[in-house]
Amino acid sequence: MNATDKSTLFSRIHAALPQTQCTRCGYPDCAAYAQAVAAGDAAINQCPPGGAEGVERLAAITGLPALPLNPANGSEGPRSVAVIDEAWCIGCTLCLPVCPTDAILGSNKMMHTVIEPYCTGCELCIPVCPVDCISLENVTGERTGWAAWSEPEAAQAGKRYEFHSLRRIRSKDENDKRLEEKAQAKLADLPAHTQHTDPAVIDKKRAVIEAALARARAKRDPGTSGG
Repeated sequence: MNATDKSTLFSRIHAALPQTQCTRCGYPDCAAYAQAVAAGDAAINQCPPGGAEGVERLAAITGLPALPLNPANGSEGPRSVAVIDEAWCIGCTLCLPVCPTDAILGSNKMMHTVIEPYCTGCELCIPVCPVDCISLENVTGERTGWAAWSEPEAAQAGKRYEFHSLRRIRSKDENDKRLEEKAQAKLADLPAHTQHTDPAVIDKKRAVIEAALARARAKRDPGTSGG
C-alpha cells in the first residue's frame, strides 16, 4: 500500500470513529487510534463508544472480520454527559484542560458548569476532580453505541477537539517562548541574576542556561543543530 492509499485509509477510518476522544481504545485520541488501525497495529474492536456498529463500520472499511468489542477496552453503553455539582465545585480548573471539546465553562476559584451539547461523555474530567463533584448522567436511555450518537455530533466533537488541540499547542508555544526570553535575559547579564561571585560558578551557570536554550531551539526547529 502506497502513502496515498494509507492516507486515504486513515481518513476513512478516522471519519468512522465517534470522535469522543475518550482514550478507552488505548490511544491518546481518535486520530491516533485510526492511524494504528490503518497501520495494522491495532484491532478494529477497541472503541467502546462506537460499540458493535462501530466495529462493523471499521470492518467494512478495512476488510477485516468483525469481532466482538474487546472487554479490555470497556463495554458498549448509553451516552452520558458530565454534570458538575456546583455546590461542591471549588473552581480549581483541573477539569478544563483535560476536556477534549472544551465543554466545561469556568475560571479559577469560580464554579464550573458543563455545556451539555459539547460533552462527549469521555469521562476524562472525572479522575482529575479533587472533590469528586463531577458525575455522569445517562442522556440516551437504552440507546448505545452509534444509536446514542450521530454523525453531526461526531463531526462537531471532531472540530472542537481540533480547535482544543491547536489552542493547547499555541499556549505551550507561547509559554515556551516566554521562558526562553526570560532565560536569554538572565544570560545577557548573568552576574546580576545570581548571588554567586565566583567566576567558575557563574561560567557553569552560563553553560547550563546555554545548553537549555540550545535544546529549546532544537526542539522548536529540528532542522537546526549546532551553534
